[in-house]
Amino acid sequence: MSLRGGEILTKEQRLEYTGIPDSLNEADIARYYTLSQSDIEIINRHRRDYNRLGFALQLCVLRYPGWPLSIVKDIPQNVLTYVAEQIDVKPEIYLQYRQREATVQEHLDEIRQEYGYKAFSEREKLTLSKSLYNFAMENGNSLYLINTAISELRKNKVVMPAMATIEYAVWESRKTAEEVIFSTVNNCITQKQKQMLDELVNSKVEKNKTCLTWLREYPTRHSPEAFEKVIEKLEYIKSLNLTINTSGIHHNRLVQLSRMGARYETQAFQRFEDSKRYAILVIYILDLSQDLIDFAIEIHDRQMMSLENSGRRQQEEIQKQNGKSLNEKVVHYASLVKALSRARSDGLDPYETIEVSVMPWDKLVSSGQEAEKLARPIDYDYLDLLESKFNTLRKYTPTLLKSLEYRSTKSTESLLEAISIINEMNSSKKRIVPQNAPLDFINNRWNKYVFNKDGTVNRRYYELAVLTELKNGIRSGDISVVGSRRHKDFDEYLVSEDDWNDKKANNTTKLVVSSSFSEYIEERKEALLKRIKWISENIQTLEGVSLEKGEIELKRLEKNTPDEAKNYSKSIYELIPRVKLTDLLMEVMSWTNFEEQFTHASTGKAPKEDEKETILATLIAMGTNIGLTKMADATNNISYYQMANEAQWRMYDDAMNRARSILVNFHHKLYFPSYWGDGTTSSSDGMRVTTSVSSLHGEHNPHYGSGKGSTMYRFISDQYSVFYSKVINTNARDAVHVIDGLLHHETDLNIKEHYTDTAGFTEQTFGLCHLLGFRFAPRLRDIADAKLYTFTKPSDYPKLQNLLKYKINTKIIEKNYDDILRLAHTIREGKVSASLIMGKLGSYARKNSLSDALREMGRIEKTIFILDYISSEELRRRIQKGLNKGEAAHSLARSVFFAKRGEFHERDLQDQMQRDSALTLLIDAITIWNTVYLTKAVDYLRDRNELNEDLLAYVSPLNWEHINFYGHYSFNKRSITTLDSLRPLNIKTNK
Repeated sequence: MSLRGGEILTKEQRLEYTGIPDSLNEADIARYYTLSQSDIEIINRHRRDYNRLGFALQLCVLRYPGWPLSIVKDIPQNVLTYVAEQIDVKPEIYLQYRQREATVQEHLDEIRQEYGYKAFSEREKLTLSKSLYNFAMENGNSLYLINTAISELRKNKVVMPAMATIEYAVWESRKTAEEVIFSTVNNCITQKQKQMLDELVNSKVEKNKTCLTWLREYPTRHSPEAFEKVIEKLEYIKSLNLTINTSGIHHNRLVQLSRMGARYETQAFQRFEDSKRYAILVIYILDLSQDLIDFAIEIHDRQMMSLENSGRRQQEEIQKQNGKSLNEKVVHYASLVKALSRARSDGLDPYETIEVSVMPWDKLVSSGQEAEKLARPIDYDYLDLLESKFNTLRKYTPTLLKSLEYRSTKSTESLLEAISIINEMNSSKKRIVPQNAPLDFINNRWNKYVFNKDGTVNRRYYELAVLTELKNGIRSGDISVVGSRRHKDFDEYLVSEDDWNDKKANNTTKLVVSSSFSEYIEERKEALLKRIKWISENIQTLEGVSLEKGEIELKRLEKNTPDEAKNYSKSIYELIPRVKLTDLLMEVMSWTNFEEQFTHASTGKAPKEDEKETILATLIAMGTNIGLTKMADATNNISYYQMANEAQWRMYDDAMNRARSILVNFHHKLYFPSYWGDGTTSSSDGMRVTTSVSSLHGEHNPHYGSGKGSTMYRFISDQYSVFYSKVINTNARDAVHVIDGLLHHETDLNIKEHYTDTAGFTEQTFGLCHLLGFRFAPRLRDIADAKLYTFTKPSDYPKLQNLLKYKINTKIIEKNYDDILRLAHTIREGKVSASLIMGKLGSYARKNSLSDALREMGRIEKTIFILDYISSEELRRRIQKGLNKGEAAHSLARSVFFAKRGEFHERDLQDQMQRDSALTLLIDAITIWNTVYLTKAVDYLRDRNELNEDLLAYVSPLNWEHINFYGHYSFNKRSITTLDSLRPLNIKTNK
């Protein structure tokens, strides 16, 4: 049945909101339904037990879930019993109370008077509408607004009205907010611009391709041709001359509307009323222009990397080709040195000695000339080989330097001047670099190539140096690109100084360190000194650790898993029933209702009952990598177009994240996961996935072979739930992405300690994790080479003098302390991702005081951690155990993501991330299903006195041998053909 206007929820969802969940555990029941002594005194004023019980229940349900008994029809038996026991009555008498509707209403009025509850009057309706309007201006998600409305009514002690009333209030507020936003945008555009926007969705650039469709085509290669196409689209957007004042529109709302614009087909825009069409198009196109600028910069970055790699390979090839000749010259050189040494020691004529014992003089001269031709630069650089590639770069670099607008810090002003000079040379077709061209941005490496022997500037090398430094400056943040999302001016990423000062003054920064540098540094000195003293006193008794000769040596951890654990786990899993992946998902859906989080990106409505199977089919199609086409062939009554629609409109990143949170939170509340951990520790690691198609984001990594690929970077809790995942560059340092997962997983897990492998470790990550309240604990494979620091002279600790070789620079921390806290606060608030900022801080070509100060703070935390690491075998085992859980999750992921050889066939990063999110949901669903059935198996063994509870910690919920991922094959005799009655060919008729 279709939903009427103003309706958002399905019938089942309304019952969930207004009912008491059967799944409430004892702690939840106690929290919501425990009566105070004052409550019991008021209850006991009433005559008859059933009245007392009815009054008590009426009071309880008004507190949670918030509706009166006239709406909350069914009271779970465990809740009924809990309330009845508190007032010493029998629970079964409640049936007598429900027969007296008048009494129920009288008691509701009495509770309102006694406890200050208010009826949902016109005044309360107006108050709620105003409040919802403000929230709707920030977030248009319907479920978010419904939950907000319920929260506001509870906070104000308003008796909840019918769910349909709340839905209508949300729908009305959302509609009003959208009208205000649409009006704001429309007031900023002219009639001519509206005509151009209409042409965007109506005019064709090619057969069956509108201008809008053309704009949406993202580049898949990092070629000069791809760059030019990106700039062509940017120039088209610039020609629209769109500028809107968004100061009154919340950033989150702009993001939501832009995502809607990205999903709407051209035909949908054509059907919209004018205000909605123009507003969404403008917001989307302005957002798209940022993406295009970032694509252009990424293509240049890849082109310069490709150029450098080409130079390296060419130099290696030269060495291979000339190997024999080079060896000959080395032999000649050794013989020459030997002859000259003998001539000097024996007083012989050196020239005669050379001719007699080495070779005739004319051959020696000829050999020297050959050696000169074979010789590479003394520093073995390859820059001289890049000149031949200059013309390839020139296919796009004039456009790069001219079409994008750059801004710089003081340290790179000369580079912008050089760009301006090259632009002028290009426009005037001059070949000679003017004498006043800036040169101070050119480093020593480029110097010898930029200047010719006569002192003039080599045009080609000058431009190559500019292009290289431009790449480096953009990476580090020294150069910003106007209109970019990822390459803005560094200060634009941070919260304003006024906001930061207000947060400090009110002590609401959410950072775990003092805003006072002196308090911070004294606390860290005390923490470090405490560990140094302990290790100095116990240096001879450290377990599995040797500190001889100033190097840390750790013995390999011995296995401490009981021998019988593996067989015990196998015996429990033998009790678990075999299941198809489809049935497993259906069961988990019925337990958790995670599918309700897939609200429609445009309407905000939850999926209807007949859509739920399509959602599950789409999840399986993407999460197993089968794809929508093959999945449609393998399922009955679910078409490709149905799944494509669900993928486009319901499976956007926010919805995927919400669904994942529902699964993780459900799993966290089960009792069995407590055998594995308490949900306060986690680990992260990457799983590389080959990219079999041309993709701008796919890169080579020699560690994984010759193919290009990306990395699924996955976070797993100590309870085995995957609570965050993202697709990252396969050559990126894992460390820059660690904090993203710890801050933005949106689950109930309270992660305090996080483990990574060595690749996930940088000193800046140590520093930032400490400021944000996380204990960063990487496994250090190369710990013997680790540098340890102290605040005083290493000689102050004679037993550890050879270990503590370096001193912390506290002056640079003090100088930048407030800026670092402001940076950490910005990341904590989600204004910018940690991975973006950490990537820039790690890329500064020149010394940067903020980067250096954060590194010094990280060195404090790294030293503290390493001292803990070597002093505690239990910590080392905890880290190892956490990382092993991540490896187990990867094994399951590879088995689930089995189709197409487990390779990405998607070109766009967003599509790859959608596959990764679907895979994560399948993993978490499998984890939940296994945990629930393991619980049932354990209960069975406990009843038979066959349970060994000590071994349950070693039973992982990530086994999958009992799960059928590959589908069900049926054989239909009625579809058999003969040689005379074959299936018809797919013949397309020409239209």
